[in-house]
This record gives sequence, C-alpha cells and structure tokens, in this order.
Amino acid sequence: MKETNKINKIKKCRTCNSKSKKRIPLGEAVLKGIVNNETLGYFIGRVYLFLTCLGIDKERLRFRQHLANEMAHYAADCWDAEIECSLGWIECVDIADRSVHDLHAHTEKSSVALVAQEKFSETREVEKLVIAPVNKELGLAFKGSQKNVVEALEAMNEKEAMEMKVALESKAEVEFYVCTLGKNVCIKKNMLISKEKKIEHQRVFTPSVIEPSFGIGRIIYCLYEHSFYTRPSKAGDEQLNVFRFPPLVAPIKCTVFPLVQNQQYEEVAKVIFKLLKVAGISHKIDITGTSIGKLYARTDELGVPFAITVDSTSSVTIRERDSKDQIRVSVDEAASVIKAVTDGQTTWEDVWSSYRHHCSESADG
Repeated sequence: MKETNKINKIKKCRTCNSKSKKRIPLGEAVLKGIVNNETLGYFIGRVYLFLTCLGIDKERLRFRQHLANEMAHYAADCWDAEIECSLGWIECVDIADRSVHDLHAHTEKSSVALVAQEKFSETREVEKLVIAPVNKELGLAFKGSQKNVVEALEAMNEKEAMEMKVALESKAEVEFYVCTLGKNVCIKKNMLISKEKKIEHQRVFTPSVIEPSFGIGRIIYCLYEHSFYTRPSKAGDEQLNVFRFPPLVAPIKCTVFPLVQNQQYEEVAKVIFKLLKVAGISHKIDITGTSIGKLYARTDELGVPFAITVDSTSSVTIRERDSKDQIRVSVDEAASVIKAVTDGQTTWEDVWSSYRHHCSESADG
C-alpha cells in the first residue's frame, strides 16, 4: 500500500470516549502500532482499494478505529470504513481483528487442536524455556490421557512455560487446562522445566482471523451519490444528469446508435451488437432514429461509460461519457476496444493516445 493512502483514525483509548482525529499514512499507522498488525493493515488497504475502484471518492472515505466502549469482547482491534454522503459519515465496512478467539473456541468445543505449522527450510537451534515431560510420572498419573497432556505441555509458548515454572516454584502442583480433554489436570513439581537449547523443524501456532464485513446496500447508496453530477446542455438551457460509474462496475458498458436512420448504418450497428454479445459486454442498441444528442444524454444519465456511433460502413466513433471525447476505430475493433477498457486491461487515456481523434460540433446535447 502506497504511503499516500491515508487513514483517518480516532486515537486508540481503552478507557475513554475521546475522539482525537488526525490523518496519517496507513504504513505509519502499522509501524506505530496504531493498527494492531500488518495483516490487519493489509485488509484495511485492500478495502480502501476496493471502495475507490468502485468509484467512492477517496476524499470522502475514512477509516475510524473503534473506541474502548465499542470494541467487541473478542476483538484485538477493529476499524470501520466510513463514507460521507448526504446522511453524514456512515459505517459501510467493519474490519475486525478477532485474534485467535474463533479457533480457540472451536478447539475447546471440538477437542481438536486447530493450529497451523510452518516448516523451516533449515533446522534451527534456539534457546528457550521448554517443558521436558517425565513420561513415567505422566503415564502413572494420566494413563490413556498421557498423550493429550504431553501435547498440551509441549504446545505452551515461552510465556506460559515461565508462568508454570514460577507457580511450581511456589507450590507443589498447578492446575493446567488441556483443550483436547476439555478439562484441567494437575501438574506436579516433578515435571522438569528448564532453559535449554532446542532444535526446531517447524513453528506451530494458532492463526488469527481478520473479519471484513461489508454493508453492500450502504456502499451502493454512497456510490450513487458520489457518482452523480449535472452539467449544462450545449444550448445551456437545462442541466443534464450524469452518473460517472467506472467502466469496471457500470451495469451497461456501452450503447450502439446509427447516427441517422439509414439501412446500411443499422446493419453495421447489428454487426457490432453481435460482436459485443460474443465478447460478453453488456450493452444497449437504439435504432429508433432519435437525435444523437438526446441519445447521448440518455446514456449519460444511466451511467453508461461508452457510446458507439455508426456514421459509416467501415468505421465508427467511440465516445467517452465524462470527457465527451471521441475516437475513430474500425468496425471490427470496436468491441475489443470497449472490452479492454471495461475489463481494466487498459485505460481511456491510453486508448485516446492510440487512436485517431474525432471531432463533432453538433452531436453532444
């Protein structure tokens, strides 16, 4: 994620409701620990890219961290993507770092250790506090459950092992929870806990869960608002409505019109219609003979990004909705040009620089 991508954050505070806001780069928020970890930061970045790709105005998008009194009990950190619209700032996406809560809960109920293993390319010798079970004592104490207890002891991290060591130094035995048995067992002092060198072939850990939740209806509503604008007609006597949906998400990608009612032009329009259908491009065709200015205005109001106008039997023009710029391409190229732009393989700017421009003084409304 580029450093130019910013997030609005409300200062992390576990005990208060203060709303101290400032705008900082996402990478900086991760480095400073404001965002709990890199994985959570990655998902925040992906949500930002997704929403702006849809057409949400990046200047009206922010990420707000949950306050202490909002945070779910299971969440290590949680951020909302909020979008500004006529209703104010509304929450549209929730991105929660659920940590290991889910897998620990499933492990507890299923008695199956839900862990991941990372194999090392080379074995590593590390010095750490480890549990060295005395199998004879464990066998006498736990019999058929010995394996479960040994696995639980060996799965302890260094902090847990240190806590057990301290507890055993002050008393003869401690209660120890074995998730695969679903109960506490009694560990006695004759379990050896020592600091030693250990050869490791892999890392065993419980993965954390990041949960993004999208309010699709809210996002679409905000997209309508952010995409809508008006512009004067050529005569200046009325305001024309336009939706600036990006080509990638526009429901209808292009329209096809003959410039005038002409049998040859209509046949060419039908050929292009078939080519667009084969290419899988959603489109509309209009051969009613309505003036081209009114046809453009209608498609602009529907948010259709491109209009193909048939004005000869060998070539056609392609008009881009927002700039109203037009290029001229051959009939056979029209569908492939539209597909390349609407699929995100290229941009209109690249197409504009690659094809012959077409100027029309009277077409646009």
